[in-house]
Amino acid sequence: MNNKIFSITKQLFLILAFMLGLIVNAQRDVTEAISTPYVGIHYGPNWTGGDLKDRYGFTNALGTHAGYKTKKNWIYGVDGNFFFGNDVNIDGIIQNLMDDKGQIINTSGTPAIVLLMNRGFNVNASVSKIFPIWKSNANSGIMIQLTAGYLWHKLRIETQEDEVPQLQGEYLKGYDRLTIGANTSQFIGYSYMANRGIFNFYGGVYLQQGYTVNQRDIFWDHPNEKVSKDLRIEQMFGLRIGWLIPIYKRQVKDYYFN
Repeated sequence: MNNKIFSITKQLFLILAFMLGLIVNAQRDVTEAISTPYVGIHYGPNWTGGDLKDRYGFTNALGTHAGYKTKKNWIYGVDGNFFFGNDVNIDGIIQNLMDDKGQIINTSGTPAIVLLMNRGFNVNASVSKIFPIWKSNANSGIMIQLTAGYLWHKLRIETQEDEVPQLQGEYLKGYDRLTIGANTSQFIGYSYMANRGIFNFYGGVYLQQGYTVNQRDIFWDHPNEKVSKDLRIEQMFGLRIGWLIPIYKRQVKDYYFN
């Protein structure tokens, strides 16, 4: 577990270091609408609805994105998001493994510590439009964004340092609720690109729809019930805030010789 946390932390650090390394090229006077590539990072707290609400509640979303903004304030990009949380709503998911005291016993004969968490990610293509409000800042304004892409999520079950054979290897697949499909999303908020400096950000309301199907053929907590392969309509909604770094071309310097 510690190695996994270290690995995720290291990857996020590398992303931030890369973004900070672009800051020198991100500082420039901007007074008119411009075209520029950009990279960014964002976070959002989310709540669930539809078929997803039966499995998970509050969910965090951390992601990164890259794109290109045109002089007409259209933005074309790609993004990837990692979903995580520990608000699990699946009743009795591992109840069949518990003894009369409500405990799961490990191979040493002592109660095991079992953690339930939701995990997922998506990868999307996006198109956005910025509608400027102030003439003094033509690159900022109300932003509307639409995305579509691939969605994957499952229940993560961790037993810490305990060995619980029923929750390892192939057995674990009967509990993890692996679900895959497509997703779409919509965002509306405000995007701000500073006329000068690195304080470029956006924030607003985020909505996501998933069109997914269960990937497992059996759920061990309901072994006598056929796993539905019907289309699941899943929803997430919440807020999103992000930091953008435009990548400007180096300005051409004029030299004069007498």
